[in-house]
Amino acid sequence: MSNTEFELLGVNHLALVCKDMARTVDFYTNVLGMKLIKTIELPNGMGQHFFFDMGNGDSLAFFWFPNAPEAAPGVASATPGVLPGPSAHGSMNHIAINVPADRIDAYHKKLVEKGVKCSPVISHDDSPQQASLEITPTTFVRSIYFYDPDGIALEFAAWTRTLGAPSDVAVRAAKADDKLKYLEPAQ
Repeated sequence: MSNTEFELLGVNHLALVCKDMARTVDFYTNVLGMKLIKTIELPNGMGQHFFFDMGNGDSLAFFWFPNAPEAAPGVASATPGVLPGPSAHGSMNHIAINVPADRIDAYHKKLVEKGVKCSPVISHDDSPQQASLEITPTTFVRSIYFYDPDGIALEFAAWTRTLGAPSDVAVRAAKADDKLKYLEPAQ
């Protein structure tokens, strides 16, 4: 066990909000192939809560609230683009779904064939740019970014090596007052 405080077993479920539950069920079951495993009609006309199997005992859940506010990309979710952009403090930026490393290129092709607009396969690495379209000696994960029908940023992510070496944990955590350092123009 790597956590000495709590025995954490992974993600039980992530709960998001959709605008149209039928459209969400169609995308997650027919496009991504997730099995719908639990449906709940909430009391007092509050809406619905549905769960999808993400594999490995983890679930992705969606609420549908009939009176939910409209989406606020760049605030409550990632700014849309080829790659997810910034979002507000306390928001969810994107969901990375673990996939086998030897299938990431085939999964990219399959997403495109299903009509999903997605990024190329990106190799995240320790280079100054932090990413490349090619696998480099320091690549640690390969990713495909795309969006669901509600604009929720999704990522298929494939680990290419085990993390945790001293070089993998070498950056000091920023504090809120470090903001100006990051916002200053590069020299």
